[in-house]
Amino acid sequence: MFQIVDEFEKTMADFYEAPYAIATDSCTHAIELCLRFKGFNEINIPNRTYISIAFLPIKLNLKWSWSKKEWSNYYYLGNTNIIDAAVYWKEGGYIPGSYMCLSFQFQKHLSLGRGGMILCDDYESYKLLKKMSYDGRMPNIPWRDQNIDLLGYHYYMTPETAAIGIDKFNQVKSVVPRKWVWSDWPDLSQMDVFR
Repeated sequence: MFQIVDEFEKTMADFYEAPYAIATDSCTHAIELCLRFKGFNEINIPNRTYISIAFLPIKLNLKWSWSKKEWSNYYYLGNTNIIDAAVYWKEGGYIPGSYMCLSFQFQKHLSLGRGGMILCDDYESYKLLKKMSYDGRMPNIPWRDQNIDLLGYHYYMTPETAAIGIDKFNQVKSVVPRKWVWSDWPDLSQMDVFR
């Protein structure tokens, strides 16, 4: 059943020209997995981004600060090689050496209602992030038949979502995407929840 997820991962990796892709249930969870995997202790977050990204350092108990740097289509989480590319759609657009996190939320260019993906260029990272997203287990093998050796999270993409992604991909792959900029989001640093 999960072979369709592998197919969707390959489709997106080929489109972005990334060696590997790991499908997740959301871009926020993709970024969270990367932060956990890389073990960063301190990051900065754009003051203008989606609110769930600003909640991540609090959730993960990281030291953090706001960045007021303007960005367009994607940005690096400061002090890391993790890229929030939730709104970025570009053939061949993978940036080598990065963990580029995509979104397929309903407002995105490839709209699946929900879903995310991590693009990377290192096989060991791919293998461990894939296991982390699947409750610490390898997909396509019953978990009871595995010796789980890694703390995992229930952040995998469902086969149903991946099937929609494959169906819609050809419809949107050559459509010019919307350009997103930092000013499309409110200044999160002014919200009471962050004071």
